[in-house]
Amino acid sequence: MSGAMGGAAGGVGEATGTVGDSGADVRVHWVTAFLDRPVAAFALAADFWCAALGATLSARRGENGEFATLLPTDGDAAIKLQGVGDPCQGGHLDLEVPDVVAARDRAVGLGARSVADLGSLQVLRSPAGLLFCFVPLRRAGVRPPVVETPGGRVRADQVALDVGPASAPAEVEFWAALTGWRVVASVRPEFTVLIPPPELAIRLLLQRLDTEPSNGPRMHLDLACADVSAATAYHRSLGAQVVAVQEFWTVLRDPAGEVYCLTARDPSTGRLPGH
Repeated sequence: MSGAMGGAAGGVGEATGTVGDSGADVRVHWVTAFLDRPVAAFALAADFWCAALGATLSARRGENGEFATLLPTDGDAAIKLQGVGDPCQGGHLDLEVPDVVAARDRAVGLGARSVADLGSLQVLRSPAGLLFCFVPLRRAGVRPPVVETPGGRVRADQVALDVGPASAPAEVEFWAALTGWRVVASVRPEFTVLIPPPELAIRLLLQRLDTEPSNGPRMHLDLACADVSAATAYHRSLGAQVVAVQEFWTVLRDPAGEVYCLTARDPSTGRLPGH
């Protein structure tokens, strides 16, 4: 497990095209990162992530109470929690768009596969096999601020898409075309960053793994941290376990058993110092 760090080094292109074939607006207006965790560990994960992000937990909802939102102190929520069974890919994205059907059709045209048509909820898989959803646009979101925690200033601002080397080029092209976001090279060749408009809270990091993952592609959350060492110590006090320490990031496992990363990026800008 190499982990992700997502420092941006400079632009390498700009993807365009956020109008469907029907002329409908399919632009992504808000991104919500879901932390998919085993049902049996839902409460454990909720307690940990609320403490780690300085958030409060919403009332649980869903037929079996499998959904909850991590409510920030200010701004709109961009992190939610879902209790799932096996297999678990670590997380998924909800993309808010004005027209979910037009967005689905466009995504399929770009290489995605439709998994479920639930009317206002469209479930798909990316070319590499990662689940994501289109949901109706509610309203313009307000990005939550940087959070002051006992482990220093942090912001949960990045979802890493971990895919094998054979799938990586097509996956980068797919997400760049789907979102229309700016494509940015990272300081390491295995990473590509997709930078959204500044009002959105979540950006994407495409990570090309060294080998094909035995359990398929996965998603994980990255936090930008003013002090990775302090943040790591705080997260360990909450029950996280360190998996690996790299130059620009530390890989941890939360109490529910899922991997995430603390990265040495400026929480305000999302960039590595000096890059």
